[in-house]
Amino acid sequence: MSPVEIGLLSIVAIVVLIYLGVYIPIALGVVSFVAIWIMRDNIDLSFALLKIAIGDSAMEYTFATIPLFTFMGLIVSKAGLGADIYSVMNQGFRRITGGIGMATVGANAVFAAVTGSSIASASVFSKMSVPEMLRHRYNPRFAVGVVAGSSVLGMIIPPSAMLIIYSFVAEQSVGEMFLAGVVPGILLAVAYVVAIWLMGRFTPAFVGGEIVEEATLMPWPEIAAKTLPILALIVVVLGGIYTGWTTPVEAGAAGSLLGIVIAALRGRINARSLWETVLETGHITAAILFLITAASMYARMLGIAGLPNELQAFLSAGQFDFFWVMVILVVLMLFLGTILDTASIILIVVPLFLPLIESMGLSLVWFGIVAVVAAEIGLLTPPLGLSCFVIKATLDDDRISLKDVFLGALPFAGVMLIVLILLIRFPALSLAILN
Repeated sequence: MSPVEIGLLSIVAIVVLIYLGVYIPIALGVVSFVAIWIMRDNIDLSFALLKIAIGDSAMEYTFATIPLFTFMGLIVSKAGLGADIYSVMNQGFRRITGGIGMATVGANAVFAAVTGSSIASASVFSKMSVPEMLRHRYNPRFAVGVVAGSSVLGMIIPPSAMLIIYSFVAEQSVGEMFLAGVVPGILLAVAYVVAIWLMGRFTPAFVGGEIVEEATLMPWPEIAAKTLPILALIVVVLGGIYTGWTTPVEAGAAGSLLGIVIAALRGRINARSLWETVLETGHITAAILFLITAASMYARMLGIAGLPNELQAFLSAGQFDFFWVMVILVVLMLFLGTILDTASIILIVVPLFLPLIESMGLSLVWFGIVAVVAAEIGLLTPPLGLSCFVIKATLDDDRISLKDVFLGALPFAGVMLIVLILLIRFPALSLAILN
């Protein structure tokens, strides 16, 4: 077989193994290792490239962003800032039809700015928002759909784990990727709020619910006490990066320190829980490092097989312009989203398209935002919508089936697709802060 044929079979093998439940880095790493060995008939080359892949991943200075932002997200969750911002948002939207849903989107957007995890958002707001909406007679499908849809903001609004992973795969600046994710993240949050208003206006049966009439408004000192800590974290982290005062690594360190101080002042952390958070950070960091190393090996295998060049030649021969390249990318992403998780999609598809996007003179930073948003739609689609599974498992409520979660999330997946089209059509939305 030719190297190209071996490369294609390797991609199919990786997808099948991941779908069968094989750990993603193992599937990527082992198949890539064996494919290079077969293509070059030299196992020493495979070991040499594996050594280089490990060194390139672990020795990168910017890799320090991963443990720091992971630790900050865990500390913020322990400090209860998610519940605080949710209660404040509920005050602002209480008199609007679908207001609790809008509050959930707003709180998720703010919470995402200091956690960067869709799974953490889905877990936290499943416990807070869904019971509150059910108490006010909202449609259960709408309630879980709002949480599922807004949870994906954690992977777009910085600091985002997916943006960090993409930056390593595409060799782009983590700081630039973070800044590029701000406007698209806010745009998606606003689109969700507008969609909820339209649903409440034209499909009230799907939304259900009642306007929440609070006996007393939350006093301003309490609102300040609940919002200032998380706003301070956002200013320290994103403000430092945007102004250039801190690198992403330094911003992560400053945010982690501030998170510890906030949690300590609130009495939410002690020596034991701090140590448990450090251990959990280590576990998550090790898993991501393993993932990045395997992805580096996979990218080298694709290069040796010549698949990116073959893809570029195929599209050039077919005279596919920018529009059709994007259509192929999005359709491929959406298809893989039905069977694979977000990280797998990005690690498999992005290295294939990177040389093509670069040869077209397009921004790799913009492409990263498009790729992450496209892959994130998969979190809401069956049969492997990870956020939907997390919500179902967290709720543990027999009244709400997994089917209800997927059907509730479907309108929000549609909104994501519309936002994705806007991001493709208007690259300036992703690059505005950088210019």
